[in-house]
Amino acid sequence: MAAGFMFATGIENSYPTIKNGTHRVDEMEKCGHYTHWKRDFECVTELGIQFLRYGPPIHRTWLAPGRYDWEFADQTFAELKRLKIMPIVDLCHFGVPDWIGNFQNGDFPALFGTYARDFAARFPWVQLYTPVNEMFICATFSGRNGWWNEQGTTDRTFVTALKHLVKANVLAMRAILEVRPDALFIQSESSEYFHASSPAAIGLAETYNQQRFLTLDLNYGHRVNSDMYEFLMDNGMTRDEYHFFLGQGLRRHCIMGTDYYFTNEHRVYADGRVTASGEIFGYDEITRQYHDRYQLPVMHTETNLWEGPTGQEAVDWLWKEWANVLRIRNVGIPILGFTWYSLTDQVDWDSALREDNGTVNPLGLYDLDRNIRKVGECYRTLIQDWSSVLPAQSHCLVLPLDMPDGEEEPDTAERLRRHAVRNLDRGGIARRGPGPSRAPGPPGGW
Repeated sequence: MAAGFMFATGIENSYPTIKNGTHRVDEMEKCGHYTHWKRDFECVTELGIQFLRYGPPIHRTWLAPGRYDWEFADQTFAELKRLKIMPIVDLCHFGVPDWIGNFQNGDFPALFGTYARDFAARFPWVQLYTPVNEMFICATFSGRNGWWNEQGTTDRTFVTALKHLVKANVLAMRAILEVRPDALFIQSESSEYFHASSPAAIGLAETYNQQRFLTLDLNYGHRVNSDMYEFLMDNGMTRDEYHFFLGQGLRRHCIMGTDYYFTNEHRVYADGRVTASGEIFGYDEITRQYHDRYQLPVMHTETNLWEGPTGQEAVDWLWKEWANVLRIRNVGIPILGFTWYSLTDQVDWDSALREDNGTVNPLGLYDLDRNIRKVGECYRTLIQDWSSVLPAQSHCLVLPLDMPDGEEEPDTAERLRRHAVRNLDRGGIARRGPGPSRAPGPPGGW
């Protein structure tokens, strides 16, 4: 079937390590998902949402090369299928199993490709994937800021993490396509911008504004400029590694997911300091920059805002982001979906998961008792109002989605046989028509 607009949310499933790799921060555990997963999925259906960013906890599932504990994944994915919720499967979210170590391990990409293939073979009804979540943020926090996993603080550890994360993503896409040729990949990547605070900071800001594209450049085979090529070569990437990324040809299977938060824009100072600038350009302008570079269909894959004293702060942010989505659509950029992330409140993101304080962050559509928040009610109304409008608009793209049918899964051999006989022409994203028509703009009161 052809998909209409994809309204989504997600189950927060970050699991990096801190304290020199000795302590795992597991958001599924902190937020109660292991206990309340059935209720969480009910909440998704109560909101009228059909798409859920979701993935199994890699550190609990992937025990060793070729050895898995699928029990929790089997239970949860069977329930998603029964409820006819389409998962956008997030296979690696800021961490790896203890036996791999961290993102400096050069064996990780090939091993992860096998993990992705084995997951796809076990759940062949799954069509949408984000193999590696926010590769740029993961490389930055793990390899440059010294916060997570390897806690690296140099350009070399940053480039090493970055090239391994992107190669893992590419090998996972290839492996999944061997099992599911019509799979589609929604890269959830942080969309960033760095503002110079003075003329003396312009050069450094421009460097950071080139580096923000590195993960997607490599993932999509987009040639970097000469400055970035020298940066990569000077910090451990080889010519052969660089050319590996140029020759993959996977773009036709991809949707560019862009994440945007109030903290995604930065102020750069002449002395090298970087601080949060707050929203200057906004999602609209920064997404245009990314689309201009890659010319791929877009999905807004993450946003949220801390609920303030009245709850109106988060509601206002939801409407602002939605107005940005409509603006992007109205100027002809094919934007296919929107996500408030995550379903429930999160824990300890106020310290970027660097500290294990148990601080609840009121960012969800529901609180941790699974009571709906004001922004959740607003999102439910937004979905009801706009679902009947947006699919009627003429997209320049058609997503050939095979939505879950709610039936029980056949045995493994039969599952694989059914998916092997699919029409391979369904792979990729089909284009139609001369171009997008204009969706109605937001009312003036927003």
